[in-house]
Amino acid sequence: MNRGRAWHLATALVATGAVLFQLVLVWQGNAVLDDVEPPGLAERLIRFIGYFTILSNILVAWVTWTLGLGRGHRGTGWRTLRLTSLVAITVTGIVHWFLLRPLLDLEGADYLADKLLHVAVPLLAVIGWVAFGPRGRVQGRDVLASLVFPITWLAYTLVRGAVTGFYPYPFLDADTQGHAAVSIVSLGIAVLFVALAALAWKGDERLARTR
Repeated sequence: MNRGRAWHLATALVATGAVLFQLVLVWQGNAVLDDVEPPGLAERLIRFIGYFTILSNILVAWVTWTLGLGRGHRGTGWRTLRLTSLVAITVTGIVHWFLLRPLLDLEGADYLADKLLHVAVPLLAVIGWVAFGPRGRVQGRDVLASLVFPITWLAYTLVRGAVTGFYPYPFLDADTQGHAAVSIVSLGIAVLFVALAALAWKGDERLARTR
């Protein structure tokens, strides 16, 4: 097994383990971000799968498993999924570091799960993409296609939040922050997502020529 496949397998194992670890904690009723008093199990599980952090880690796990196991990864769908996972997990790390980390006060298992999901997996995914590729897998049209996931997630989150009063992240809480503030933050994150996707596109081209 070459180093690239080994790295991707390690990333897949960490991402999968981190998601499952956090799922166990959610099942047990531990704190998740701003869930000071967790609700019932069914609602906890619904909220769990609605976190952008969890979904981005699942995407990374799926893609890196295919890379680590040497499965086919040349189709348009796979390319879009690869780019989406890369940008989503990068946004996860950036948003956590600058917007969420100062608000958190976690200990023990909760702290470990938080760092695995928000720091370890983003670093492993980005380093793996830069160091091992595969190269030549990003095209211009993939940048637009990669926006489907975050736009769909944001629409679902805001609609569900308006209905239930629960928002997975404080900066999206329209009831507390106001719709104008939430709109500005959402636009900022959208711009970040597009910029990172475009950077990955051009970076992939440059790295492909270099290699």
